[in-house]
Amino acid sequence: MTMKALVMPEVGKIAIREKNIPEPGPDDVLVKTTAALVCTSDIHTVNGGLPVADGVTLGHEAAGVVAAVGANVTGFREGDRVLAPAVTPCWECRYCQGGYPSQCGGMLGGYRYTAQVDGNMSEYFIVPKARANLAPIPEGVSDSEAVYAADMLSTGFMGAENAHLRLGDTVAVFAMGPVGLSAVIGCALQGASRIFAVETRPERQKLARIYGATDIIDFEEGDPVQQILAATSGEGVDAAIEALGSPHTWEACVRVTKPGGRISNVGYHGESREPLRIPLDAYGLGMADKSIYGGLCPGGNDRMQRILALIEARRFDPTHMTTHQFSFDDVETAFRMMKTKEDNIIKPLITF
Repeated sequence: MTMKALVMPEVGKIAIREKNIPEPGPDDVLVKTTAALVCTSDIHTVNGGLPVADGVTLGHEAAGVVAAVGANVTGFREGDRVLAPAVTPCWECRYCQGGYPSQCGGMLGGYRYTAQVDGNMSEYFIVPKARANLAPIPEGVSDSEAVYAADMLSTGFMGAENAHLRLGDTVAVFAMGPVGLSAVIGCALQGASRIFAVETRPERQKLARIYGATDIIDFEEGDPVQQILAATSGEGVDAAIEALGSPHTWEACVRVTKPGGRISNVGYHGESREPLRIPLDAYGLGMADKSIYGGLCPGGNDRMQRILALIEARRFDPTHMTTHQFSFDDVETAFRMMKTKEDNIIKPLITF
């Protein structure tokens, strides 16, 4: 039997194609997709930012219902509503056992969808090591809410976690795309007293306020570093989160943090290929006690369930980021709009 899938025939092109419905292995679960999101990293991949096989299925943010269960998988049955994380580690290698499952098997190795195997922007997809990687969706959480946990929320929250915020700390988040907005949510949940959201688009500024930003820094009104320094009496912030993937905002994060501060990177820098430089004056010639952290979206069902629990408790509503909705037959339009950012799109929901 066959299914429809969004594939990348070659660099720079996408198309809906027929593919065989995959068969789950003994440790896998086959999921019938109900909801998915288009991620900006998919755009980077199609633009050549990540080397992948021609004809690979795109996508890594999807929810659905269990269609078939591998022989070794327990805890799931056909018809269960489930969420697959964007990162699906093996949970057996040294990196996983050492506490770095996103680096499963080697650098960035936990990111399998599209990078190593077919992604899940398709009518059916496989979840590997399903007992560890597949999460049930609570009854009180819709698929359109749950799908945000797969990558956007998990990545943004990682940015806040790596900022190591203490209650009352100050933090700057550079760029209010879906990951930056998710980082704002994470910083608010962790008790930051002031959250500086660096963004010029009014609709994204508004969402940042909804999610907990206390100060909006419009970079078209002047250097954001100088604006934040002026707002903090020249001291700077305790932490800064880079959520754009730009050498310019990366350097700004180093410059805006006070001595002892933390720089947390969640931006995707693969497409620009420019080196990330550390300004030595702002880094105290290497002696300012500033720490730099970077990571890949954490996966696994424990993390998914904890994020889903926050959604179920109504601590925030991720669907404020859903500005557009398309059927899967129109996914190419959604993809084009994410590339051009037309019509003030932030995140398109794809329904199956």
